[in-house]
Amino acid sequence: MDFQLTEEQELLRDTARDLLSRSYDPEKRNKVIETDLGWNRDVWRQLAEIGLLGLGFAEEDGGMGAGPVETAAVFTEIGRRLAPEPLLDSVLVPGWLIATAGSEEQRRKILPQVAEGASLLAFAHREPGTRWPDQSVATKAVQADTGWRLTGSKNPVLHGDCADTIVVSAKLPNGGIGLFLLDPNATGVVRTGYSTYDGQRAAQLDMSDAAVELLGAGTDATARIEAAQVRAQDALCAEAIGAMEEALRLTSEYLKTRKQFGVPLAKFQTLTQRAADMYVSLELARSMSTYLTMCLEDGRVDPVIASRAKLQIARSARHIGQEAIQMHGGIGITTEYPVSHYVARLTAIEQTLGGAREHLQLLTARLGEYDRVEL
Repeated sequence: MDFQLTEEQELLRDTARDLLSRSYDPEKRNKVIETDLGWNRDVWRQLAEIGLLGLGFAEEDGGMGAGPVETAAVFTEIGRRLAPEPLLDSVLVPGWLIATAGSEEQRRKILPQVAEGASLLAFAHREPGTRWPDQSVATKAVQADTGWRLTGSKNPVLHGDCADTIVVSAKLPNGGIGLFLLDPNATGVVRTGYSTYDGQRAAQLDMSDAAVELLGAGTDATARIEAAQVRAQDALCAEAIGAMEEALRLTSEYLKTRKQFGVPLAKFQTLTQRAADMYVSLELARSMSTYLTMCLEDGRVDPVIASRAKLQIARSARHIGQEAIQMHGGIGITTEYPVSHYVARLTAIEQTLGGAREHLQLLTARLGEYDRVEL
């Protein structure tokens, strides 16, 4: 299997890198995440112009028809610059659900608008009191003469504060989980936005007999939701790789320039060894992230493989983040210096769709399926 990017994939990666590098430095990003929106609509427009908002959509739906490898390459650049634009939450996950579960009319109506940057999506599945991998939902869907209606609460809805259309999961009357399209400004919907730990945005949705549109044929979408989460985990892993690369680069540069007792910190062997251990953690994470991406590229949507990758990402992210803070000293936790923001984002990625503890529990519960386990 060839793990090298093709010329076209390298061009896509470099285009994303150039745009995000021109758009964000630590000072610019700090100003953007402090705004009410929390990201830059001008950058969003540029992402649409170069086709990145339609990256995973089929060409007939207004997209590029790109696969997981291209998606991962772009998300690594997002992580490298800590770009706050909601490509994952407002495009990739809800867009994939619409593309695979929606009717042709729904796809043609919604996805081209998303690819052009004219419309924002969100996916509302998590509910108060639930934690991954629990997929149960208490939100109820009822079919009336006037159509479908939902009652329940969803929180957190990542970047649901700015979404124009929200894909919502709910219990179907005959069992299973259905997907619905919700206008967040409709009667019976209360949307409360807030900032997250890593400077991004989310919302709580409270629905009381809110009118919605059934997505697709209305069959049980449990397996499709699980597949969407695997794809989201792949993108999060790729984003974490970019963030860890930059955290390690900043730390290495700091060790070369910061002096103690008249010599650079890089002259102290213990510190260079700790930096080398950070590099080992990064490469372990990169290998598992690539493994997950290549499996998706081959059509294997396997939650077990996703858990293996996410477990290593979580462990590496914590190690690299803690070491970056420690070796920077007091400046590492200041708002003005970028390292603290990289650690905050890595912490959020670690806890999104399962942390190390949850993925380890899931993997150990399946040990009986193997003939031999080596430690």
